[in-house]
Amino acid sequence: MSHHHDSESKHDHGPEDHAGHRHGRAPGAAHSHASAGHSHGGHQHGLGGHSHAHGANKKALKWSFFLIAAYMIVEVAGGLITNSLALLSDAGHMLSDAVALGLSLLAMIWGERRANSTKTYGYKRFEVLAAFLNGIALLGISLYIFYEAFRRFSEPPAVMSSGMLTIAVIGLLVNVVTAYILMKGDTSENLNIRSAFLHVIGDLLGSVGVIAAALLIMAFGWNLADPIASVVVAILVLISAYRVTRDSVHILMEGTPAGFDADEIREELAKIPGVSGVHDLHIWSLSSDLPLLSGHLVLNDPADGPEVMKRAQHLLSEHYGIEHITLQLDPPGFACGVGEEGCARA
Repeated sequence: MSHHHDSESKHDHGPEDHAGHRHGRAPGAAHSHASAGHSHGGHQHGLGGHSHAHGANKKALKWSFFLIAAYMIVEVAGGLITNSLALLSDAGHMLSDAVALGLSLLAMIWGERRANSTKTYGYKRFEVLAAFLNGIALLGISLYIFYEAFRRFSEPPAVMSSGMLTIAVIGLLVNVVTAYILMKGDTSENLNIRSAFLHVIGDLLGSVGVIAAALLIMAFGWNLADPIASVVVAILVLISAYRVTRDSVHILMEGTPAGFDADEIREELAKIPGVSGVHDLHIWSLSSDLPLLSGHLVLNDPADGPEVMKRAQHLLSEHYGIEHITLQLDPPGFACGVGEEGCARA
């Protein structure tokens, strides 16, 4: 087996490389493997720019976590003192935010650990597990808020509206600051940053609902506004729970990452001169911002292997932004599995 390693670019971590990878330009770092028979070619690792985005995400998560966790304690105390379910609901949402941010931060710290013989991909998948657990927690919190709200509809308790209003306004400001901090992170590509940002936006809207309820109670003595506001918050929590759980389950099920069309990529690979078929093509994500691809390219002539590999790597990295590529070059007439499409048969 002969090996070629493009070591000069393999570990290039330039800060400018990370943004806009999904359908933009990705670093062309690669190393290829060629062997007789099945040519195991094109195992590419383009991890450039992750360190810069990773550092920004970590800093955003850290400050956001401390802000949300600190004010959550204030809201819990305020909700108990004022007897406001809306405030306690908002505190529950802030608790879910704090848990989400804490798990995300822990996931990033764990994700820095090096791969080893038992975990060859390292710990980056922990980010997705953290998001999944957070989604389940959000679901439980929203159901509990619904239960408490409907219990209060029959007998709305008295609420200290002035204290409720003060705490809700401060909570709104805290959420605005936290949302601004998280916007400095990678909210478009990173699942945990995006889920944390969605939580904070939902909590911000929840604070607006609590403020409205407090004003209604102050102006008209309408205590029913408190459980109504808590239901609004619960709906926001439920929407966040659905989104985060859906996205994390999709990644855990090795689904094709959003923004990638497997059929389109298969067709483009099949158009490369010297390729007679494409089979066993898989596109998945290790974490929310790290897509991977593997597949088999059947050659018309084994001598075309080096040029086919070069064109395939260029297509996948430059046009699709796929950073980790593993391709196997199969000889003409290679017998593939039953039911495989685009594969020449022996």
